[in-house]
Amino acid sequence: MEQPVRVRILDHEYLVRSDEGEKQVQLVAEFVNERFKEIKDGTQGLSETKTAILAAFHIASEYFQALKDRDDLTEKVQDRARALNLRIDSITR
Repeated sequence: MEQPVRVRILDHEYLVRSDEGEKQVQLVAEFVNERFKEIKDGTQGLSETKTAILAAFHIASEYFQALKDRDDLTEKVQDRARALNLRIDSITR
């Protein structure tokens, strides 16, 4: 495991240990911090806990959409590969 990386999220510093490198940890922390700021700026008066929960829901939603998009793309690629294989088979017969 790498050395702990100091990150800042919503004006709080955290030490994060990860198998990922420092650049990746910082990138993830920036992403999380941006989502927190978007939620906090868009809804006044939320506690940090509620902000964190809403940000987690938004991040999870983006994650599941990315999985769906990946699966849809995989299916399209597989369909296209099958169609190309059929065309190749029909030509070589």
